[in-house]
Amino acid sequence: MAELVFVGCYTGDAGNGTGITTFSRSASGALEEVASLPLESPSWLVRHPSLPVLYAANETSTGSVTALSISTSGSLAVLGTLETGGAHPCHLAVTPDGRFLLCANYTGGSLAVFSLSSSGALESRTALVQHSGNGPDADRQEAAHVHMAVPGDGIVSAVDLGTDEIRSYTLSSSGALEPLAVSSLPAGTGPRQLVRRPGTDLAYVVGELAGTVVTVRETSPGAFSVESVTPSTLSSVTPNLVAHLELADARMYVSNRGPDCVTEFALDDAAAVTDQPCGANPRHFALVDGTCYVAAQSEDAITAFTLTASGEADLKYYPTGSPTFVLPVSLP
Repeated sequence: MAELVFVGCYTGDAGNGTGITTFSRSASGALEEVASLPLESPSWLVRHPSLPVLYAANETSTGSVTALSISTSGSLAVLGTLETGGAHPCHLAVTPDGRFLLCANYTGGSLAVFSLSSSGALESRTALVQHSGNGPDADRQEAAHVHMAVPGDGIVSAVDLGTDEIRSYTLSSSGALEPLAVSSLPAGTGPRQLVRRPGTDLAYVVGELAGTVVTVRETSPGAFSVESVTPSTLSSVTPNLVAHLELADARMYVSNRGPDCVTEFALDDAAAVTDQPCGANPRHFALVDGTCYVAAQSEDAITAFTLTASGEADLKYYPTGSPTFVLPVSLP
């Protein structure tokens, strides 16, 4: 079985990456670059749930999404590209049935849906919903900024950094969106991501602008109420632009840009346990077999460390320009 790590990078005026860099991952967790595919600012990557297909958000002022096939050797080939209908798409998700691709257009402030063929290719855009509103941060919340699209059971919940809201929609069998619920978060939170806790009605929202983790409860499908608000790191360094959140083994991990660390939380106590230094501007990370791989954007490297109770693991560095996303993939 081949163990690969695909890394999306900012390119052109946005950064000094080349597109998608492919690393092989050894049994020890070490990475070795094996390929690079030129592509315009593929800042977020997601894999189809059952097919050897990747999707990349091309985070540009025009906004597009690209589908790519993964060969048995791990090489990538472009299948097609469609415009997203909004500027700077920053997040993608595929519905569990593999029929639709969801896209959050950050600067465009909109949520798009694309139908997928049986082979995973992009077919057409089936919906585009425009958000409106603002928040108290005049610089960052001057308008709606959709930052994440989370599929549920027949619903989609869109996290809006600009309006401090989670807006949920029903997703029809044809890919249409209908408004379902709007949930407000504390003013100035700047919500970036939402992750549900499996087996519960709880979810966690990282507040990029407030430097917080907000625990919410899903009171009905797509409707959320605030349970608690916790600082996202033990560090006192400011400003802190919180980025990514992962759940694993009754733990929550959050990347903090400014303190430049990944913070570990004990979920049952909702308390921060330790900060692990991880390189400059940790935009995204992935956990694989006890190792955390971090897209340290301003470090021009993927950094890696072993998860430890002390938070004092040694960092390893794997150079690549302006990394924004880390996607581990196992191939038969």
